[in-house]
Amino acid sequence: MSSLSNAPLPEPDPNVAPITQRTRRPAIVPRPEQPRSPRKTLGILAVIAVAAGAFAWYRASETKTKGPTQTVVLPTAVIAAGELSSSVRIAGTVAAERFASIMAPRVQGNRNNPGRNNAGWGNDFNLLLTKLAEPGSAVKAGDVVAEFDMQAQQQRLDDYKDYVVQTDANIRRLRANLASFKESMAQQVRSAKADWDKAVLDLKTAPVRSAIDAEKYKIAVEETKQAYEELVKQAKLQDDSQLAQIRASEIDRDQSKIEMDKVQANLNLMRIKSPINGIAVLQTLFRQGQLAQVREGDQVNAGQPFLSIVDPSSMVINAQVNQVDAENIRLGQKAKIRLDAYPDIELPGTVTGIGAMSKTSTVRASYVGQIPVRLRIDQTKVDPRIIPDLTASAEVLIDSETDALLAPRSAVFEEAGKAFVFVQDASGVWVRKQIEPGLESNTQVAVRSGLRKGDIVALQRPI
Repeated sequence: MSSLSNAPLPEPDPNVAPITQRTRRPAIVPRPEQPRSPRKTLGILAVIAVAAGAFAWYRASETKTKGPTQTVVLPTAVIAAGELSSSVRIAGTVAAERFASIMAPRVQGNRNNPGRNNAGWGNDFNLLLTKLAEPGSAVKAGDVVAEFDMQAQQQRLDDYKDYVVQTDANIRRLRANLASFKESMAQQVRSAKADWDKAVLDLKTAPVRSAIDAEKYKIAVEETKQAYEELVKQAKLQDDSQLAQIRASEIDRDQSKIEMDKVQANLNLMRIKSPINGIAVLQTLFRQGQLAQVREGDQVNAGQPFLSIVDPSSMVINAQVNQVDAENIRLGQKAKIRLDAYPDIELPGTVTGIGAMSKTSTVRASYVGQIPVRLRIDQTKVDPRIIPDLTASAEVLIDSETDALLAPRSAVFEEAGKAFVFVQDASGVWVRKQIEPGLESNTQVAVRSGLRKGDIVALQRPI
């Protein structure tokens, strides 16, 4: 600081005029601003926008080319112990293994009613339901579950009873007439025999009579003999005729008795009782061109099923399984059954039947065969919700491994026929380990050797 302050000042240059003596320049007056054209303004803005877009595109492409530096994180899973099972899923409907199908009775007998002079076809054989069990109601063996209108059959029975009584009276009358006729004919025969015997005795006096009288006696003998023989024949024919009439009446009476027994049997069939303990399930029929559940007042045909009594403790699932999956199904295998109507219900089941031949499905190609399978629902307690015709599905257990080490299927890799996984060691390095896989499912694999519980495995191949 001291050296600078003690330095001598420069002497003034005599050739340079002092500032006060310099020539003063004229002041510059700015020109007035001209108004800018709108086209120029828009053009400038367009150029700026294009430049900004180009710069943004360049930055984006540069960022995309270089890419951010990130750490690759592999998805992992922890090996745990559990149970793994292999199953086949099938679908079917609920049915009862023990049931009784109630059909409309086949009414027997002659369609002609004797009380109507054997003319016309009446409605004696119409089956009109007058009483029917409530659907879903519990019934016991011997309970009346259905009744048909019995008025026509009862009237028919009364007509046959009256006809039998009338026929019996007619037979007694014919027999009395036959006895009276026999006695009358016997009297006539005896009288004719007496006339013949008298004519024979008169003929014996012919030697003492004139030739004319003798000839008359001979003619009288011939006439009385022929009259006697004719009466004997006539009596036999009349007797046979009377006996035939009696026999015809007896046959008619016996036929009426047979019809009467049939009508009595029909009346017994009009009241139907349940043969087993179970639940009443009503069938459907056509009513006014539409399928509807049978009800009281409906008219059914002879032999038509209209009611079923099912044993709720014998419910089964009738299902269809693909012929390929059927190769793994065996009798006695266990299953888990679920009902579509009640998703919260899971029932145990057992395979009790496998069809011997496949059949073609109606909704699949003809070369895809299906095997019928039956599963029994194992119920310790009868559930009233399980009724026939409900749709159901079942998981048939094919094989299972308990207390096995389970690895995700995506963590198991295979090369040259050998399975291996990538396990993370204590330092975080992925180590390849060969394993022995066991039972497999769609999501998991049971590992028999090569892993331990708690190992961390990669779900993707480490890079």
